[in-house]
Amino acid sequence: MEDLRRQIVELTYKRAYQRRRVRLASGRESDFYVDCKEIMLTPEGLYKAARYVLALMQDEKLAAGAVGGPVMGAVPLASAVSALSYQLAGPRPLASFFVRPEAKEHGTGRLVEGPLLRSGMPVLVLDDVLTTGGSVLRAVRAVQDLGCRVERVLVIVDRQEGGRENLEKEGLSLSAILSREDLESFSM
Repeated sequence: MEDLRRQIVELTYKRAYQRRRVRLASGRESDFYVDCKEIMLTPEGLYKAARYVLALMQDEKLAAGAVGGPVMGAVPLASAVSALSYQLAGPRPLASFFVRPEAKEHGTGRLVEGPLLRSGMPVLVLDDVLTTGGSVLRAVRAVQDLGCRVERVLVIVDRQEGGRENLEKEGLSLSAILSREDLESFSM
């Protein structure tokens, strides 16, 4: 699993990590940017990240029935984890879901899309990049409002800017595939 993590760090460093000034979704300014779409929308990156999530779930015996999180950050990874689990998980593949920024004003009017979610179901909430945790906390609250139990939050990159602490204040556990520190210390 560590070799797979190292491959994901390398892909992220090469394809998604940028040293430049940028305004983040949180409103903060930063001197670096990680565009995980550059990884999550490629066959290699998406496959490796999905394999990592499934391996982590197995190693840590996480009992989730579904994976998902906020649009756009979680959709590719949650879909890949769900599809791969169908092949690898035997009789208990994982459903996927996503949380909209706001409920639809037409059709079903749902905030959370995921036909297999049900009250009491344990879920793994995913996101691409964690800064303050605002978007992932909105997703957590949305699935909790449906009665789901959040087993853990898993992100690809923890920017190490307070998000972990904000999640822990809410009683949530966090796993990150890699951190800002990993990217800053990466050498090929």
